[in-house]
Parts: sequence; structure tokens; C-alpha cells
Amino acid sequence: MSGLQRAANIPELRKRILFTLIMLAVYRVGVEIPTPGINGDALAAFFEKNGGTLFGMFNMFSGGALENFSIFALGIMPYISASIIIQLLTVVVPQLEALKKEGESGRRKITQYTRYGTVLLSIIQGMFIAVGLEGMAGPGGEAIVLQPGIEFKLMTMLTLTSGTAFIMWLGEQMTERGIGNGISLIIFAGIVARGPAAIVNSIQLIKAGEITVFFVPFLLAFMFIIMALVVFFETSQRRIPIQYAKRVVGKKVYGGQSTHLPLKINVSGVIPPIFASSIMMFPGTIGQFVQVEWVQRASAMMSPGHPIYYLLYIVMIVFFCFFYTAVTFKPDDVAENLKKNGGFVPGIRPGKKTAEFIDRILTRITVVGAIYLSTICVLPTVLISKFNIPFYFGGTALLIIVGVAIDTISQIESHLVMRNYEGFMKQGRIRGRK
Repeated sequence: MSGLQRAANIPELRKRILFTLIMLAVYRVGVEIPTPGINGDALAAFFEKNGGTLFGMFNMFSGGALENFSIFALGIMPYISASIIIQLLTVVVPQLEALKKEGESGRRKITQYTRYGTVLLSIIQGMFIAVGLEGMAGPGGEAIVLQPGIEFKLMTMLTLTSGTAFIMWLGEQMTERGIGNGISLIIFAGIVARGPAAIVNSIQLIKAGEITVFFVPFLLAFMFIIMALVVFFETSQRRIPIQYAKRVVGKKVYGGQSTHLPLKINVSGVIPPIFASSIMMFPGTIGQFVQVEWVQRASAMMSPGHPIYYLLYIVMIVFFCFFYTAVTFKPDDVAENLKKNGGFVPGIRPGKKTAEFIDRILTRITVVGAIYLSTICVLPTVLISKFNIPFYFGGTALLIIVGVAIDTISQIESHLVMRNYEGFMKQGRIRGRK
């Protein structure tokens, strides 16, 4: 019996999967509903010309909603930004750090703050987009906004904010009542939805002779190798052995078991590439609007294909890998929790020495993770600029697709195992990313 058949035999799991698919369908329908007051043809032509700027990146994460300027044009990016900001603030704001340690009630409060931050960011971004659209024109000079004015600005701000709030609600519903992480699945659906168009574009380029037929098998082999590499690193762990001391309470003996502390090779996930890509796309975006000589030169130097672009891109990925890992993973807290629960690393003294040991291992695997992320993210950029390949065979998009797929299958497998079924995959269990 296949994994899908076993999943279909469990009513609760079947309902969860069906609910998730329905919510994703609702999201994709919303992507096709346009915001009033926009010249769709002029906007599509603008995105075709400016696909490599920040607009192109946001359009990718929104699944084409920004290109259509639909009610979901902002996508889930305001929620992601708000979540990252709250995470960083928990390091510097003692009150938020205390909330984080309060357990479930504290997490609910932080989630509430994240929602407020999402709405606030959506209002700001919606207003800036409305103002920016009024000053933009298509490649032929045609206006993108049909009737500029305060009415258009307010309507656009309200529509985009409502759309983002609805997407946020959809994601939370999928997480609670469906399968997998709802927010991640929405991003996943947006990226995958653009796959068929990219494949059709590739076929057209092959027919036109811009991509030779003999190059296609090598391209497919490269895709397979890159995907296998991403799966390997996303599921790889450095396991630190943990031993718990025996405790005698009355006539019962507690503890004494052995376990391990799993440390992912890529602790920071896709956050470093997203941050680095956003920063690297700023010069190109500014260069589209500021026609000054030195700005144009700087924009050209910071564009894919230039050595300075690749160097800075790699440096920023490495920096954000270490920065985000330091923010989200605290060796001191882990060592303290182990000490309180009677756990220790064999051969390492509990407390400060354990924290130093974990920090040393974490630093080493973060170096490996940074090299892996840099390679995966830079290779597709080189392919696009040097070989005229029309879409990414790696990078942030592939990291998200593979990571979300692994997480979702791991959750399905957990449901199956809890009910005494075999795993989703016949050849062993999948190790989740967490």
C-alpha cells in the first residue's frame, strides 16, 4: 500500500489534507482577482521588463499576484517581515524575551503582536505601492493607474491590507486545521504555480534555438543533482549525545536514558538568501527610477553577471547565516536547560563548558551551511546570466519548495506512525528540518 493510500485510509488525516487543498485553491482564486483602477496590460509589460528587481522577487513570492496586481498583491511578505522583526526584538526587548519564556500564553501574545505588525506593515506598503504606481508607466509610456488621486490611494491601501490579512488567516487555519505550516504552504503554492509557465517558456526557447537540444539532458541532470543536494543538506544533522543522570524518588528510578541534541546543518533556513536577495536587488530597483550616471554605474555593478555582485551576495549570505543563527539559537539556554533536567554531554562538564562545546560545534556547522546556501543561491544566477536559462534551477525558490515538502511529508508521516502505520515513504522515515 502506497503512502497516499495509507493517508487516505485515516479519516482525520484525509480531512486535514482536503482542507489544506481547499484553502490553497481559495488563495489561488484570490490571486486572479484584480485590484480596481489598474491598467493590467501596462503593468504586465512593466514586470516583463523589470523581472530582476525587487518587484520581480516579491512577484515570485506572491505567485504572480503582484504582476496581476490582485487583491493579494502584497502576498504573505508583510507577515514574514513582521515575524522576523518580532524575533529580532525578543533579543533586545526584555519584556518580549520574558513573554517567549512563558510558554503557550506567551507565544499567543507574541502571535498577536505579529498580527498587529503585519497589518501595520501592509498599510505602509500598500500606501507606498499606490503612490509608486501613480508615478510609473509601461514601456510604451502608457499610465499604469487609470485615475490617480487620493481615492485610488485609499482604496488600494485598504484592498491590499485586507488581502494580506485574509492570507494570514488562511495560513493560520491551514496550520491549525490542515496539514503542514500554512504560511509556508502559501509561499510554496505561489512559487509552484509559476512552474508551468516557466516550462512553457523553456520549450519556446528550445524551439527558437536559444537553448540547444543537446544541452537539455545536461540541464535536467543538473536539476536532479541540485535537488538531491538540497534534500541532503536540509535533512542533515549533527547529533550531540546527551546522557541523563539517574534520580531515585522513593522506590522509583528516573532518568538514566541516552538521547541526542540534533543541530541542523542549515540552522537559519531560507532567511539569509531572502535578506541577501532583497538587499542586492535594491540598487537595480533604484536604477530603474533614478537616471543619474553614478547611480546607473552602481546599479550595473550590483547586477547579476558582475563579479562584485557575486562577491557581495556571498558575503551577505554568510553574514546573515551567522547573525540569524546567533539570534534564534542560544547555546547558554540549551546548556542551562540540560543542567536543570539532569542532562549532560558525556565528557563535558555541565553549564558553561557545555555551552562552549555546543557553540563551537554550532559555529562549525554554520560555516558548512553558509557555504551550502551560497553555492545553491549563486549557481542559478550564473546560469541565467551566462547560459540564458529562463528560470531558476536552485536558489531561494528551490530551498523553499524542498523545505516545505519535507516538513509536510514529515507531518503526514507522524500521523501515520501514531496510528501504527508504516511511514509515508517505504525506505525509512524522513527526518524533519526542525
